[in-house]
Amino acid sequence: MNSSSTFLHRDPADVKPWTETCGQIRPLIEEKDGAAAEVHHLEITDAKLHFHERTDEIYYVIDGHGWMRLADDEIEVRPGQVIYVPRGVKHKAWGALKVLVVCVPRGVLHDVHELE
Repeated sequence: MNSSSTFLHRDPADVKPWTETCGQIRPLIEEKDGAAAEVHHLEITDAKLHFHERTDEIYYVIDGHGWMRLADDEIEVRPGQVIYVPRGVKHKAWGALKVLVVCVPRGVLHDVHELE
């Protein structure tokens, strides 16, 4: 990682993934980096239903195919799509998905409320 007061550069290959509510996560921009948002690379197969009280999420589907539950709706998702999940909305995804998730404001990993 290279960083200064004006930029941050991180290669996903340098970030060891770990398992959390949505699947395998690689935090590319983390809370401790002090940016306005967090950015995570996720590999999702079967996320748990959850919500965030203080955090909005923007999903960009990089690869794969799957579905998302958003409140009482289910949608099909595929590469190139963007899904905005406002705070408070119960959600989960399943299938075989690689997504980039932007979380605003930072601190999302302390704001996960699992429902299953």
